[in-house]
Amino acid sequence: MNQRIAELREQIAGIFLGENPAIDWTLCSLFARGHVLLEDVPGVGKTLLASVLAKSIDCPFSRIQFTPDMLPADLIGVSIFSRDGEILKFQPGPLFTSILLADEINRTTPKTQSALLEAMSEAQVTIDGTTHQLPLPFMVIATQNPSEFEGTFPLPENQLDRFLMRISLGYPDADAETNLLDLRPSTTMLDTLPAVLHADDIVAIQQEVDNIHMSEPVRRYIVELARQTRESDEIMVGLSPRGSLALAQASRAWAWMKQREFVTPDDVLELISPVCAHRIVIHGGSTGAHWQHAEELVLAASQRVAAPA
Repeated sequence: MNQRIAELREQIAGIFLGENPAIDWTLCSLFARGHVLLEDVPGVGKTLLASVLAKSIDCPFSRIQFTPDMLPADLIGVSIFSRDGEILKFQPGPLFTSILLADEINRTTPKTQSALLEAMSEAQVTIDGTTHQLPLPFMVIATQNPSEFEGTFPLPENQLDRFLMRISLGYPDADAETNLLDLRPSTTMLDTLPAVLHADDIVAIQQEVDNIHMSEPVRRYIVELARQTRESDEIMVGLSPRGSLALAQASRAWAWMKQREFVTPDDVLELISPVCAHRIVIHGGSTGAHWQHAEELVLAASQRVAAPA
């Protein structure tokens, strides 16, 4: 990891305390042009992690608190008549940013949730027949609470599939939580954070990630991992080709972060849980148990595939 990326990670870890893989996974998603779903109980730092990442990069940032009465136009923007009333002028909404924090995304209706699909897939939105490009880089960091479902609208599988990674933060260890009590309020610390990287730096890194080499055996390894999830009797819907592509791109970014020019099978295995578990469909149960079981099934499937030498 080069010096500036190390500084970025150190700055995030200085506020989001504890040795948590969520920091590296979030950075990996950013470098891979992916989006992240942070899912955990309230108060463990989901919003803080997204905010400190955005503050550490010199690029536009928007935070939206999703609510049941929010409309797609509140997110995308609207076309309004000019003062002379002769032409329609598009007024961009908060979606037109580089890092979008979608807080409690499952609190809004499916109609508004679906307004994110084109943006997340193609970094653009189409309004009144006109396509508008979003700023680059573009990343959605969404949060949701898995333990309270009253008045929520769970994300459908096709929208979950748009997130490169689903990350559960977990509780900090005792030492980290003790140090947390001695910190200034996080809002005060965020106000004084310097930018470590610029938007152009992120775009350049993303282009370097695209050039990371992935050998034929590693590509076949990813395909075999996906096929194992499709053939499992315990999994209703296995990993799709989009999931295979996501795992490949995330592995390239992971290899880049480790300062290598090629992907190894270990890179793939380290990411298989956050990248793949939310993309498979299994039989019901509570959400917490569902995600845990999905991770177990994905890891079990990976153990049935021999890694290439």
